[in-house]
Amino acid sequence: MMSGSDLEQPDAVEFQSEEEEEQEERRVTDPPSPPPFTLSGPDTSHPFYDVARHGILQVSGDDGYGRKLIVFSSCCLPPSHQLNHQRLLEYLKFTLDQYVEMDYILVYFHHGLSSSNKPSLRWLQEAYRQFDRKYKKNLKTLYVVHPTNFIRIVWNIFKPVISHKFGKKLKYVNHLAELQRHLNDQLLLVPPDVLRHDEKLRAAQNARPLPSLKEPPPRPPLPMQQFAVSLQYIREKNQAAIIPLVMRQTVTYLKENGLRTEGIFRRSVHVQLIKDIQKLYNLGKPVNFNVYDDNVHVAAVVLKIFLRELPEPLLTFQVYDQVQDLLREFTCRSCHHVTGVLNVRGVVRLPVCLPGVETSLRVTRCKQLVQSLPENHFIVAKYLLAFLHMVSLESIFNRMNSSNLAYVFGVYLVRPRHSSFSLSALTPVNIFTEILIEHFHTVFGSCCPPGQETP
Repeated sequence: MMSGSDLEQPDAVEFQSEEEEEQEERRVTDPPSPPPFTLSGPDTSHPFYDVARHGILQVSGDDGYGRKLIVFSSCCLPPSHQLNHQRLLEYLKFTLDQYVEMDYILVYFHHGLSSSNKPSLRWLQEAYRQFDRKYKKNLKTLYVVHPTNFIRIVWNIFKPVISHKFGKKLKYVNHLAELQRHLNDQLLLVPPDVLRHDEKLRAAQNARPLPSLKEPPPRPPLPMQQFAVSLQYIREKNQAAIIPLVMRQTVTYLKENGLRTEGIFRRSVHVQLIKDIQKLYNLGKPVNFNVYDDNVHVAAVVLKIFLRELPEPLLTFQVYDQVQDLLREFTCRSCHHVTGVLNVRGVVRLPVCLPGVETSLRVTRCKQLVQSLPENHFIVAKYLLAFLHMVSLESIFNRMNSSNLAYVFGVYLVRPRHSSFSLSALTPVNIFTEILIEHFHTVFGSCCPPGQETP
């Protein structure tokens, strides 16, 4: 990974050579793989349907700090004669306009850019001119993945007009493993073509394996630690309290102050502020959310970070495989496919009501999965989902119905043990989470183990 000063010498990056780039381009004789969301086509009423249908741009969700992850995949660009590049520029601005008022991160997958689909340098120049300070000020990082000599050429052309401040935000990444060190987020959707290209690069380097980062051995957790430790550890170190202190305090604060806050759980806050609050909690020191600007959003992000950093997700690794099987069961009972719609915000809207499947059957199966959880996880999950159900009841004010909440929380509640999410795997997780929120009383109501609390 390069620092800002490193950008003055882009040769230091492992750029693919021109010869390798040309060979790679010649090898690409078949059409690229379908875009990541071909599982669920875009809404034909989308104002930029002609561009959006290619899957070039993906809004992958939020990272743990509430910053939007936006992915541009060159491998999804069709040949230039099939795409109006002016419309592409307008589509990029249309999408970014919805997020640039808050912190966001861009990931650019360079693999797949070839002479047949490559925009002109004049287009790149116009794009840089139109993406003015409005778009740059809240951009935290631009990751360029699998850079080639084309990037070097473009950099040398634009270096005289690129500000030093913007240059510091640009990070070159040679391999996906390196990207994961910097963006440890399971919501990042990587196109299949990029995955295969990364595997080829790694296979070619078997003779000289990638340098591994030397990390110090993990330190034992602090006695009062709340983040990145198991629910069992928290219970043992906190006088047998089942509901973790972080969850109890954030949920209580949000219930009293934030239920009608528009965009709750959607806003980002300063990363260093969240780290400072984590440190206070881990040291057993008091936290008062009233002293912070944007206090509701600070509490919301702290709750999401707590869930994300649990070593095992709240609904356990085992439930992940069961949820995937559950969707296949629903699919077989319906039309043999699950459809969704890409709305104007670039988010796939996933219907809970699958065709031909009775609501009662779906809810019953989800209830069975939840009741199979270890008691400690069940109690905490019921506490959290009861709160999220309250939030959804105020959606006329906060714009966070059960579907939107599932989109935010699903990936924190259920995740695979060893791999990242694909869009096809994320679909059933979001549907499952939406059912838990929408039908909370049916799923959780009849089971009340000792020690159960309500928010």
